[in-house]
Amino acid sequence: MSAAEKDAVVLGLDLGTTATKVVAADRDGTVLHHAERANTMRTDQPGEAVQDAAAVRDSATAALAECAARVREAGRPVRALSFSTAMHTLVGLDSEGDPVTPAFNWADSRCADIAEKFRGEWSTAAELHRATGTPVHPQSVMVKLAWLTTQRRDLSEGVAYWCALKDFVFAAFTEEFVTDQSLASGTGLQDMATLDWHDSALRTAGVEAAQLPRIGAPTDAFPLGARVARATGLPEGLPVVLGAGDGPLGNLGVGAINTGVAGLSLGTSGALRVVRDEPGVDERCRTFCYYLADGLWVSGGAVSNGAVVGQWAAETFETDVARLLGEAAEVPPGARGLIALPYLMGERAPWWEPGLTGSLIGLRRIHGRAEMTRALVEGVAQQLALVRDAVVDTGARVRAVRATGGGFRSRIWAETIAAALGIELELAEESGGSAVGAVLLAWRALGELDSLDEAADLIRPARTVPSAPEAARMMRAQRPGLERLHRAIVELTPLDS
Repeated sequence: MSAAEKDAVVLGLDLGTTATKVVAADRDGTVLHHAERANTMRTDQPGEAVQDAAAVRDSATAALAECAARVREAGRPVRALSFSTAMHTLVGLDSEGDPVTPAFNWADSRCADIAEKFRGEWSTAAELHRATGTPVHPQSVMVKLAWLTTQRRDLSEGVAYWCALKDFVFAAFTEEFVTDQSLASGTGLQDMATLDWHDSALRTAGVEAAQLPRIGAPTDAFPLGARVARATGLPEGLPVVLGAGDGPLGNLGVGAINTGVAGLSLGTSGALRVVRDEPGVDERCRTFCYYLADGLWVSGGAVSNGAVVGQWAAETFETDVARLLGEAAEVPPGARGLIALPYLMGERAPWWEPGLTGSLIGLRRIHGRAEMTRALVEGVAQQLALVRDAVVDTGARVRAVRATGGGFRSRIWAETIAAALGIELELAEESGGSAVGAVLLAWRALGELDSLDEAADLIRPARTVPSAPEAARMMRAQRPGLERLHRAIVELTPLDS
């Protein structure tokens, strides 16, 4: 291998919800440079969560140009560009491929009524969930399309094609209207058995396959077009790897690919995922199942309420979040008898009920802001443990957990989640997450890595956090009652109240 080949990097472009991030990393997954641009979300109407697709495309181009310039200054050749992306987005295009709708984000919940209607016909909803791997929930692209095509034609007037936000950006970069199998697996429109569009799901959504991008493998590559090449300073024809969803790539980016190693992320929301070599969801339809690449699938669940509960508590008690979490860390496990159902933003896994509301149970005069915050943190940790339990019910094994995310800057989060899971957390804080996952996927596509297992072995945790035995026993004993408590609260406060 020549010196130039040893110095080569791949650029990983992660189209996140709040920001677009670009990293330059070598074959070992070491991040050498990065750039970031914010993405604006519009939430003016109740339940609305949309973005300007063209603005996201332009921010991605700008972040890519900045990172590419830094790579050139360092004298490092670029071998390829690869994509990671937030899942469950949707944008309508006209016949020329230009956006005529905003880009609907997973959090846009205006289709909640039609999701609830579908779930009321449980046998049909469960059949679609088991066939596609995607829960019937407002985050689902299938549900959003059904809402747009049956109830909100005013929002979809002039649409000739539908695609994900990443598909629109990818087409601008390569002039190819194509989506990847991983992103498609999160739409609720793809058949897990065939990796093609699912006929029944398409009928439910009110669209035809001809209105959607063709589906390619995550490791497929296409040449970079002249326009973006000029705008970024990258060579025209540079291989652009199709990439995958940020959730599955998050597992790759923290090295959670091997059997029994779960990937856990904690930001505003959170998720726990395990890689397996065959698709499937649990019998009760509590988990999702999304494709990664090379025949590997990611099974797990996302929770809508993660570190946001600490931010909410800090705003409510008019204090600094780091200070409040520090106070909560001094409260004994169990929050002095206070239990929280932390559903400030509804909930996804394992309940998939967007209308859920939060509760504090056992509140007494002795409880102050520290106990309430501790209870909320424990509630989130228990929710992630419930997701893990549902994953185990699919036949998967969880023997280790690789964790990453901004929430772990406060020690209470790592200690409490480790206790809830009853297992040591391996923190991969500097891994680069999904963007590095995209880089490693590209090195695999280029033939520089023999397998994704080899790619994952390159990532090592920065530190570990043990599970405290007494706290773990307490949380394990408490967990069976949480589902009963959740159902009782729902009966008292109906979801449409």
